[in-house]
Amino acid sequence: MASLDSVSIAILLGAVLVMAGILSSLLALRFGAPLLLFFLFIGMVAGEAGPGGLRFDDVHTTYVVGSVALALILFDGGLKTRFQAIRAVLAPSMVLATIGVLLTALITAPVAKYALDLNWTQALLTGAVVASTDAAAVFLLVHAQGLRLRPRVGATLEVESGTNDPFAVFLTLTLVKLLSLGDASAGHVAMEFVQEAVLGTLIGVVGGRLVVLAMNRVALPQGLHAPFVCTAALVIFGLAQIAHASGFLAVYLAGIIIGNRPTRAHNSVVTFLDAATWLAQIVMFVMLGLLVSPERLVGSIIPAVGVALVLMFVARPVAVFLCLQPFRFNWREKMFVSWVGLRGAVAIFLASIPMLVGLPKASLYFDVAFVVVIISLLFQGWTLAFAARKLHVALPRTDRGPRRIELDLPGQLEQQLVGYAVRPKSLYLKRNLIPSWSKPTLVIRDERILTPAEAEPVTAGDYIYLLAPPEKAEALDRFFVDMPPSTAPDPHLLGDFMVSGEITLGDLAAIYGIAVDPAQSSLTLADYFDIHLDHAPTVGAALPIDSIDLVARSLGGGRVNVVGLRLPEDEDPAPPKLTRRQAFKAKLKRGWITLSGA
Repeated sequence: MASLDSVSIAILLGAVLVMAGILSSLLALRFGAPLLLFFLFIGMVAGEAGPGGLRFDDVHTTYVVGSVALALILFDGGLKTRFQAIRAVLAPSMVLATIGVLLTALITAPVAKYALDLNWTQALLTGAVVASTDAAAVFLLVHAQGLRLRPRVGATLEVESGTNDPFAVFLTLTLVKLLSLGDASAGHVAMEFVQEAVLGTLIGVVGGRLVVLAMNRVALPQGLHAPFVCTAALVIFGLAQIAHASGFLAVYLAGIIIGNRPTRAHNSVVTFLDAATWLAQIVMFVMLGLLVSPERLVGSIIPAVGVALVLMFVARPVAVFLCLQPFRFNWREKMFVSWVGLRGAVAIFLASIPMLVGLPKASLYFDVAFVVVIISLLFQGWTLAFAARKLHVALPRTDRGPRRIELDLPGQLEQQLVGYAVRPKSLYLKRNLIPSWSKPTLVIRDERILTPAEAEPVTAGDYIYLLAPPEKAEALDRFFVDMPPSTAPDPHLLGDFMVSGEITLGDLAAIYGIAVDPAQSSLTLADYFDIHLDHAPTVGAALPIDSIDLVARSLGGGRVNVVGLRLPEDEDPAPPKLTRRQAFKAKLKRGWITLSGA
């Protein structure tokens, strides 16, 4: 009975710790503190050296839980990654995720060697442990601070932080093998890396396609789709690890494949994974906090701080500037990417591997990683928004999107029901605008269900449900947020090639002699973009109208406010002739698109 009581007490204390971590997140969000530090703090307070007095030194359990948590976090990141958004930044992101990690480790190693009194292999292992950018830390803090980054910068950080973990894990494991088993040839190490990368890619792509096939062919009971996908992700991870491939790369690629293909219950899967990955991060950081020994930290804290400062101010910036040099990023973008190299649970997780295999000075790697993570989250995490604004990579904030309800329709994948509350200043209510690819289906008013004809006119406070393709559902958001105040058109914009987004199609037809549909003559150019684009407007988006093209030149409040006119006599410049290097990159991209089916 005593053993059963101890199990019950362990369950109770574990649940209380996780609940405390969740509740502490409310304080972190309110006061702007880096959220992940609260989870580490909860673990430290509950640990042996804190008031909680819990003795926890099970590195094996920590490694298993950390592997599962990291696999789910990477899978969730892949699931939310749109291949169209990352295609343009795939090359720089992959260079950062591989060569960038290696350069960061190499530059950090000499400092670790002399500051911590290590040999070269041990110093390089220290650099490898702290070299990778943590995806969870980056995007949790970016979203918590409400930042909107420039698309290329945001996509580069997203792909780099999602794909550098597999290389960091490979580098760490290779160095651990060298320290525990002896020397290995450079050729052997290179072959192992190629094997892990190729097999990981193959297992991830094939596994992702099989999951999509199973989701759409097998009639699972309602509510089991999300657990099935999470379990399938862990199966892919486990198979890759058993095959001596990169399980983390495999599970990330599987997420990209599944997220970019139409599947049943996609929205419930995403919602479930949001909760699962959030819980995984909390459990991971609380367990890592329990492993920390403040008494042991005292002896290594000063050299560990030196390693952290060199990593932040020298190693990461040098690696980023060198890796992004061929890709025409400006210096502000490179500086921001350098500063957002946040270290999180991945570094501490990697530092637990030497402890797991019993390497000499294993606790030193863990302590250094812990100090690096604390300093990174404190300094870089707290100044993230400030750096984005000062370096001009942050876009103006927009109102938080409306609460969107998405319901899958059994028997088909092409349409789903998308529901919104109708706001009093929304584009839909004030202009009666809706895209041509969506169809209002029902309206809920005063707890009564009405057809659109019965509800006419729709009023503020109603709930409207529309049929729309799943991949375009998010584009409906801009029709149901409050519109920003309209500004008078700037007369200087009414020139030969630039016009205000507030002028109507009728006025444009009168000025330029083009033919427009009389039913649409009262629409403004901003309205025309909202209706005919199947995604939120972006700078450079173009739409034809009669013999000219309308090109979005500037946005304000999520809408087009300046439009450029591309007239018939304008000839597009001939595409530049590709160099051999550019042609090779283009072939690689086409090969990846063919392989992934994205």
